[in-house]
This record gives sequence, structure tokens and C-alpha cells, in this order.
Amino acid sequence: MVARYSYLSHLRCSACQRRYEADRLQTTSPCCSRPLLAQYDLSAVERDVARDEIARREASMWRYHELLPVREKAHVQTLGEGMTPLVATSRLAPPGLEKDARLLVKDEGQNPTGSFKARGMAAAVSRALELGAGGLVTPTAGNAGAAMAAYAARAGLAAIVVTPEDAPQTCIQQARIYGADVVLVDGLISDAGYTAANMARERDWFNMATLREPYRAEGKKTMGLELAEQLGWRLPDAIIYPCGGGTGIVGIWKAFAELRELGWIEHKRLPRMIIVQAEGCAPLVRAFEQGNEVAEAWPSNRASTRAAGLRVPSAIGDRLILQAVRESGGTAICVSDEAMIHMVRFAAYREGMLIAVEAAATLAAYHRLLATHFLAPTDETVLFFTGSGLPDIGKYSL
Repeated sequence: MVARYSYLSHLRCSACQRRYEADRLQTTSPCCSRPLLAQYDLSAVERDVARDEIARREASMWRYHELLPVREKAHVQTLGEGMTPLVATSRLAPPGLEKDARLLVKDEGQNPTGSFKARGMAAAVSRALELGAGGLVTPTAGNAGAAMAAYAARAGLAAIVVTPEDAPQTCIQQARIYGADVVLVDGLISDAGYTAANMARERDWFNMATLREPYRAEGKKTMGLELAEQLGWRLPDAIIYPCGGGTGIVGIWKAFAELRELGWIEHKRLPRMIIVQAEGCAPLVRAFEQGNEVAEAWPSNRASTRAAGLRVPSAIGDRLILQAVRESGGTAICVSDEAMIHMVRFAAYREGMLIAVEAAATLAAYHRLLATHFLAPTDETVLFFTGSGLPDIGKYSL
């Protein structure tokens, strides 16, 4: 039997599990208006693909193409995204704990366009092209818009990026130089989302908003696949991830479930999934602390943080995010802007790593969780440094 490029089977509603057709453009589930998740014929993947074969493939996220949604290789739009370094970095542990610290960072700032958003947009734009999208629209707090614009340019598709007026100027300029039309709105990412949805309807273009289409999560899923492979097909004790819209944590958790079903990792306890938000906008942390399954929207007039990617008052994937945290025995914490900025500097002078403010939130969380003994230095912990600090470097007073 000839192996398929993708083993995509169907989509399912993340709320009620209802099944939907995968081979047409889909947004959220018609039944529940919740995220649709891509499903694969994993028994066929297990039959047709040897795990050890992966190591001989190209060093990009497309080495896992059987578990990605693009049916035909000819439709893949790639700029070399994925296979970012996993760096051992005990020097980022608190002073005095470096010797025992089993700390690693996944440096997503080395992706095209400078952040993990490249993964999601590579998959989603490729699939949108394959399914005949006429143009693309996305709301963004910064990096997602730049990434979509880049991959839309690669695919030859028109693109509109809708973003708050106070979004990082470097991200706005990135989107423009890639050829996207940039629409500025007075408000937050939620306001940009309303405008983007209306523009997509008016033009009959495809809305690429976070978890309002099925495939950005699939691209970000490759962070989890890569992590397992880079660790010799095992998983760490804990993962700390900065959480705004939450597609990354949803994708990583989905990756682990698929790997376990394939038998590519052991059926032991999965990593504790730890999400970190900004003190000035922490709806998921509040929901976790209150024991709620969904997160009440953070008041827009109180949503304030220098980490643009964390200023997300409401996440449509809230139930999925909180489920991953709780099922894994993880936790949700928030950190101050001051702590994030401090950790940007700390990572730079301790290890020569220039990271985004959002990424620095994971390091601040790690230090706090060691202090409270939720984590021990000997716990193998992976921080996801989700973006480069270059776009923000002018903001720091050095």
C-alpha cells in the first residue's frame, strides 16, 4: 500500500465530539460554536510509518507530515519552520540552584518571522490554499499577523491583518512589508477579532483567528512532537508555556495524546502542563483558581500588560486549556510585567538569549514555582521561549 502524505480523517467538535468533514473550509463547530480539532487515522499511521524513519527526514516541522492536515505535498507553503533548538540551560535557574537544575528551553524565536506563530500559520495557510481560500484575514496582537502575512505571500494569497493600534510597531511593519493590508483598531485583540470576522464575511475570505479554524493548532502541535523526538521519544516532568489565546498548549497536549496512541512514547504520566499569564490579564489563571471549567472574560478596561501576546481577555479554547492543565496535574500562575522584564535581561546576560517578554514569563514562573516547591530543581522542566526579543528591544531601558 502506498503511504499517504497526510492521514487526516475528519474534524470533531471539541465540546460534543460531533464529526465534521475535513475537506472544505471550516471555522468553529456549527453545533456548539467551539473549536474543531483535526483527527487522523492513527492506526494507519502506526501501520505505515516507522518512528525511527522520522530522524532521516528534513529538519522542519513537515517531517511529521502524516500527522499534519495538508493532503498534497505540492500545497505545503514552507519557509523552513520547526526543528528549533532544545537547549540545556541550568544557568537560568535561580542562583544557588544551578548545579541541580534540569532546565531546558525550546527556542521558538529561531522560527521564520521570529516566533512560534510561524508553525501555526504554515499549516493553516497551506491548508487554506489547498481548500481554495480566496484570501485570508486574521486578528492579531502582533506576531500572528506577521506570520500570516509571510505565509500568505509565500502562497500568493491576499491578506488582511487586523490589530490593536498599540500593537508592537515592528510586527505591524513586518506584516506590511510582506504585502498584507493592515487595519488598526482602537481596542484589544477581542475588538480586532470582531472587525476581522466582519471583514472576512464581507469579502468571502477565510478568517484565520485563533482556534476559530482547525489548523493553526496542528502546526503548533509540532512543538510537542519535536520535543518528544529531541528527548529520545520521552517527555519531561513539566512544561511551562505562556498563554494568551492558548493554541500552543492545546496543540502540544494533542501531540502527546497522538504520540501515546501511536505507541511512540511510553504510557506513563504525561508532563505537568503549567500555563503562565500576566497579572494584568489573567482570565485562565482566575478560572483555574476558582475551579471553573471555562474562563470568564477579563474586563477589557482592566486588561493591561507590556506582553502584547498575553493581553487576551477571552480565549475560545479556555475549556481545552484548563482541561490539559488539570488532567496533567499542572497549574496556572500569573507574573508581573516587572518580573517578565527582569527575566528578559536575566536570560540575555546569563545565557546570551534575547527573548520576547511573553517568553520571559515562563522563566519568571519557573523561579516562583521553585520557590513555592511546586517544582524541584531536579524536575526536568522545559520552558517554551515562544519568540525572539528583537522586536521589543527598543522598549527596554538598559
